[in-house]
Amino acid sequence: MDGGGAGGDPRSGPPRRFPVAAVDGILRDVLGSCLREQPYEPARCRDMAADMAEVIKARVKDLVVPRYKIVVVTHIGQLNDQSMQIGSRCLWDPASDTFSSYVFKNTSLFALANVYAVYFE
Repeated sequence: MDGGGAGGDPRSGPPRRFPVAAVDGILRDVLGSCLREQPYEPARCRDMAADMAEVIKARVKDLVVPRYKIVVVTHIGQLNDQSMQIGSRCLWDPASDTFSSYVFKNTSLFALANVYAVYFE
């Protein structure tokens, strides 16, 4: 009896690799269109970070890549001669799990969006 459903044995990895290039395009499009002319305003940017994460997640899910769990993290900060270090750690399988990342800057703000795609066996 095959316990893997339509995709076969789930331990064999994903039948289709996660489309990182397509997700890179989604990140560029969403951050660019939402923030191109946006000045840094703390309250507005907080809301925009959450809204952009939802839009990115929906567009990535529209790619319909089965068995991948999607995590989207967005950050927006003010450009003001300071630096920020952002780190993340995950336990994952490099053969099937992956991520996409994009940094956007305009004259007053920067934004970082990360999409983590973890294959669910």
